Amino acid sequence: MSEVIRVSTDSDEIKYLCCRDKRLAKVIHMIGPITYKPYENEYSFLVQQIIGQMLGNKVASKITERLVALCDGEITPNAIRGIDDSLIKGTGMSMPKVQYIRNLTSVIENGELQFETINGLDDREVIKELTKIKGIGEWTAKMYLIFVLNRMNVLPYEDMAFLQAYGWLYKTDDYSKGSVTKKCRKWSPYSSLAARYLYKALDGGLTKQEFHLYK
Repeated sequence: MSEVIRVSTDSDEIKYLCCRDKRLAKVIHMIGPITYKPYENEYSFLVQQIIGQMLGNKVASKITERLVALCDGEITPNAIRGIDDSLIKGTGMSMPKVQYIRNLTSVIENGELQFETINGLDDREVIKELTKIKGIGEWTAKMYLIFVLNRMNVLPYEDMAFLQAYGWLYKTDDYSKGSVTKKCRKWSPYSSLAARYLYKALDGGLTKQEFHLYK
């Protein structure tokens, strides 16, 4: 089982981020310690990311719940193989997403994708291998790096939730790749932890109020 990971202002990584970015430091102190556990079921995680593409969290969560119920409690290749496309689509998914899930299931069952192998690769290679699968893009691959493999230096500039919190933090509406990567370069090599705090800020409702550095 994956261990529960806790980070706080006493952690060396968080001390580093606080020294490098005073705006992020304030958010970290507002939120306090965070705990998380890397996702253990790689296949289920990727299926859920496919479901969540271009959808809000509430809608994606509801569709996922329905699919889990169809799979008798756990999304696995065996369970998906035994369910008709029409039933999967009936959860609220589009037919292209049903096909993406079929693609993923197929490459796992025929051995083209082996999690034990890709999980040992570096970040760039993991992205390269995952994006070979139709329906999995760079955003999904980065989510896998952060939330399954717990890689520390992933900047998810493709993710709308991250960008929403980023815009709030820096008071900007420039979400271009170049601008975001330049602004967040100072987080390296702990970009993933910075992103986790921004996700927490968004989920906790902090971004509903204007960010003030010195207030």
